[in-house]
Amino acid sequence: MAANPAAMAPVTATVSACAAGGLDKESRVRIRQSFCYPCFKTPEMSLDTLCREAAAIGLKAVELWFRGPDFDELVAAARKHGLVVASMCGHKTLTDGLNRPENHDRIEAELRESLEIAAKVGIPGLICFSGNRHDGQSDEEALDVCAAGLRRVTPVAEKLGINLNLELLNSKVDHKGYQCDHTAWGVAVCRKVGSPRAKLLYDIYHMQIMEGDLLNHIQANISAIGHFHAAAVPGRHEVFNGEINYPFLVKHIEALGYTSIFALEYVPKMENHTESLRRTLEYLRG
Repeated sequence: MAANPAAMAPVTATVSACAAGGLDKESRVRIRQSFCYPCFKTPEMSLDTLCREAAAIGLKAVELWFRGPDFDELVAAARKHGLVVASMCGHKTLTDGLNRPENHDRIEAELRESLEIAAKVGIPGLICFSGNRHDGQSDEEALDVCAAGLRRVTPVAEKLGINLNLELLNSKVDHKGYQCDHTAWGVAVCRKVGSPRAKLLYDIYHMQIMEGDLLNHIQANISAIGHFHAAAVPGRHEVFNGEINYPFLVKHIEALGYTSIFALEYVPKMENHTESLRRTLEYLRG
């Protein structure tokens, strides 16, 4: 029988800095925003132009999914325009992931290679995937297997100072069958690994679909979160055109002391992608 995610929830929530008046502009941390370039790249716009315009708007980082033939071009363009390459996938594949013991040799090799590349480029976090559920494997068993797979590479991640961010995805709409689809389960994996470099990629879009109650989940587990992704619900478009109050969330995440990257991983609905990013930053920053 599958585990009840609520049963894995942390007993004690992190005390919110918001309650202590931590939202004044002078005292709060300003989250750095990044954009996921596969969502924004067009045939008409080069990577150099995209990075230049993103930096001019005020974005601080760019990220990708899987490393492709344009990886070196992206790194060069990012460096040229003062952007950090914030994140990339550390292994293949999303559906066939860490919850299968027979995948561990392959994933370990892929993660070790990705960690070396990340260290050279200055990428602070790699995305990891639980994989899809399998008949006959309980959530508890899958949790143990995922943790065992990650522990094989955490010594290297610790030495290099790079996070292994296990991604939370929804299994209702976009990724049917994906295992790491609730915050509590993902946090339990990170705790089982027992490394400060085992973190969650908290995707706000996906978790709004799966469980809602976003601020309480984030607040209770902020120490386990190494990265954020953001998009509107429904539709996965610009964050200012959905049901989630993103400025509210960003202010409270800042007040909790989060200092890493807050990534825009939406698919632009606006034809002008640069204008879409500009309007999004204005919306988030108030």
